[in-house]
Amino acid sequence: MCEEQLVQISDEADECRLRALVSETPIAEREHREAQRHADRLRQHRDELAARVARLEADQDALLDRFTAS
Repeated sequence: MCEEQLVQISDEADECRLRALVSETPIAEREHREAQRHADRLRQHRDELAARVARLEADQDALLDRFTAS
């Protein structure tokens, strides 16, 4: 779900960037910056979640190895 949201938010940020380039108005530029910040935060959150899952999987593997070694 996070990945789907990221795609949608990134697409929105790209659209805002194009509007800002075409219109060259401060409002369009601000909308682009806000949309891009939101996409960047969501991307960072996704990366943090992926790192946490990787750590938990590694912990699980280590525990399973200890359990089967006993």
